[in-house]
Amino acid sequence: MRERAQILLAMNNQQQIALLQEILAHTLHELTVLTDGEEAFAHLQQKKTDLLFLDLKLPSLSGYEICRRVKQSSVTRFLPVVITSSLENAEERIKAIELGADDFLRFPLQAKELLARVKSLLHSKFLHNDLDTSESVLFSLVAALEAKDSFTHGHSERVATLSVELGALLGLAERELSYLHRGGLLHDIGKIGIKEAILLKAEGLTDDEFDHIKTHPTKGYDICSRLKSLEPSLAVIRSHHERIDGKGYPDKLTADEIPFMAKIAAVADSFDAMTHNRPYRHAMSAQKALSIFAREKENGQWEPQIVDALLSIKG
Repeated sequence: MRERAQILLAMNNQQQIALLQEILAHTLHELTVLTDGEEAFAHLQQKKTDLLFLDLKLPSLSGYEICRRVKQSSVTRFLPVVITSSLENAEERIKAIELGADDFLRFPLQAKELLARVKSLLHSKFLHNDLDTSESVLFSLVAALEAKDSFTHGHSERVATLSVELGALLGLAERELSYLHRGGLLHDIGKIGIKEAILLKAEGLTDDEFDHIKTHPTKGYDICSRLKSLEPSLAVIRSHHERIDGKGYPDKLTADEIPFMAKIAAVADSFDAMTHNRPYRHAMSAQKALSIFAREKENGQWEPQIVDALLSIKG
């Protein structure tokens, strides 16, 4: 049996608040009422919340902004948001949907309909909580993998951060940046299936050893494809070693065959590898790495606009 849910009513229409309280009083759920936008958002940051009823016209911080922040945050992105404002204007409804609103209430309410909606939304939230737990296990595996090797410690976090910086400069939407960030964090998770002796080898790899290393993108894809929540990030995990000239791996994709987010992660991954020590070589300076990227861009190895973005950020 699920624990009772924590429901926040971020609303300032007293009649609507009273009606929701009356209908939900017979459930086991705990209700909190806040009528100020800033207070409501602070509560969401500090307190566990399973369902949010949101008035878009709150004082101090609009419901639109609260919805945007909730859906942007990795902590609250799966929190169901139900809009309680009366939106007769189609543009307002579209804006709320684009910001990630999950449902809309129309008053007066039918008690049975409201209870059914609450039950459905909470079921979805608890399911996503379970998926989040699975994602956390994967992130922990990456951290454990990198902890074994001082040369790659922090690599995945740096790749994720730089990928998001590049993606933002290139105009990706907030949701795409979230997918890109998770893909960056997990891009090397397939290396848990690679022999440790090969990963930590101080000298150059043999052809057979390098072929073994090159299986890590597909291994990572197989691991992460079991989680529906990671589906938008799978292209990054599988294709971050592809090259637009077709000389990458594992699928030897070319140009437009390579997903754009994977192209971004490929640049971030390579730049971080070049500018940090490895067992078999010393780090090069950022300027030297950028000069190599500029040259290889001209030779058709990298997406030009992504390299230009890298030069803008790191140059």
